[in-house]
Amino acid sequence: MTSFGGQTEASAGLAKRLASRGDLTGFLMALSQSIGADSYMLVAVLHDQNKSDVRIVASNWIYDAIQLVGHQAIAAIAQSTHAVPPGVRPRPITTRAAPAVAGTLSGEEVKLLDVLGHGEIFALRLNVGRQRLFMLLSTAEPGELDPAELSRAQMRCCHALSQVPGLLAAAAQQDPLSDRERECLYWVSEGKTTDEVALILGVSSNTVNSYVTHAIQKFAASNRVMAVATAIRSGII
Repeated sequence: MTSFGGQTEASAGLAKRLASRGDLTGFLMALSQSIGADSYMLVAVLHDQNKSDVRIVASNWIYDAIQLVGHQAIAAIAQSTHAVPPGVRPRPITTRAAPAVAGTLSGEEVKLLDVLGHGEIFALRLNVGRQRLFMLLSTAEPGELDPAELSRAQMRCCHALSQVPGLLAAAAQQDPLSDRERECLYWVSEGKTTDEVALILGVSSNTVNSYVTHAIQKFAASNRVMAVATAIRSGII
């Protein structure tokens, strides 16, 4: 395996000064580069009574890839039996020419991940106080990541993130909606029709539909009802 000593030192240095979302992104980028990972995603699992919601805290996946794969599949990977805690040897989810992953991903989802450049994915649990966090690290080609290096990166990540619980909480709870999108969803949740919301906000019905559609897409929901439920559960409206 190629040595990435320079990047390891860089990630260690960044970990000492995590003070913003930019610092967090820089740290995760350097950490990923240090072990040769092509992609990373830091995921928070939030619980509300008997339900759970997955929030992407930081990622270098392109937006379209996240939308195509969907939050449900990302949640399945993060909470699968492949997601290992510190001290346990990481084991991959291989998507290159692989069948469905029993209990985790369908054959169509596996094929899509491979096409998008995630031929092999490792899911690592991170012990950060009471927060449930998971790091997904992937490469386009299987066999590129050393499990021993992954374990060391996992420990470095746990240590660094444990120093900034407030930053992580704020990132995980970050409101993805614009003011107008939030207003539209709020009035929809109150039982208002599109025309009624348009009258209240002083905009056209097409504009209201556009705002609501954007909100649905940001929540990776399938319809208005699901988007409203997600926003309420997250405390956004």
